[in-house]
Amino acid sequence: MRNSQAMKDRNRRRILDAAAPLFRGRGVQGVSVADVMQAAGMTHGGFYRHFADKDDLVVEALANSAAQRAEERQKVGLNDLAAYATAYLSPAHRERRAEGCMFAALGSEVVRGPDGGRHAMTEAMRNLVETLAETAAGRNAQERRQAALASWSAMVGALTLSRLSDDAALADEILDATLKLIVTRLSRKVPPTGLTAATTSSSTPAEPQDSPC
Repeated sequence: MRNSQAMKDRNRRRILDAAAPLFRGRGVQGVSVADVMQAAGMTHGGFYRHFADKDDLVVEALANSAAQRAEERQKVGLNDLAAYATAYLSPAHRERRAEGCMFAALGSEVVRGPDGGRHAMTEAMRNLVETLAETAAGRNAQERRQAALASWSAMVGALTLSRLSDDAALADEILDATLKLIVTRLSRKVPPTGLTAATTSSSTPAEPQDSPC
């Protein structure tokens, strides 16, 4: 019985791990249950032993992805606001939508979906902002929180607009300008060299980095 439960837990994890990048890459509406199960290497019929329906899967996948990203950020040192912004506002992150930020990729869909999805993203949002606020600029906790909120909101907007643009130079400029604003004015740290639009072209993305969000 114990082995049976362990197997069930592993299969559930496989489904969640397969679902998250599919949803981010193709959108919730662009992915079917069959697509997820195929990516997980499992049969369609097995899905309902783990989830009530697709909406249930979406909620669980969002929460699971947020928890995994929080652990990854801790491991690779991306809890610092300046380091996080540098990784987030990079051409590499922009080009890797399936492995990137779930807020930029799915926010517009989740807001029209079930309440559980919005709640999962709200909790992830709250936890991320609290973490980034620890290294944001400000004379007190409230100012640091506001700086973190404004910085992160700017990042999500910049990434969305950079992906939307069909002008490569403009797409890079959006990322670069937002990074400079955040790092120099809000966290009071200087961005590393080599991240400007002039040196980093969207046609030749930088080497893949750990996805920050």
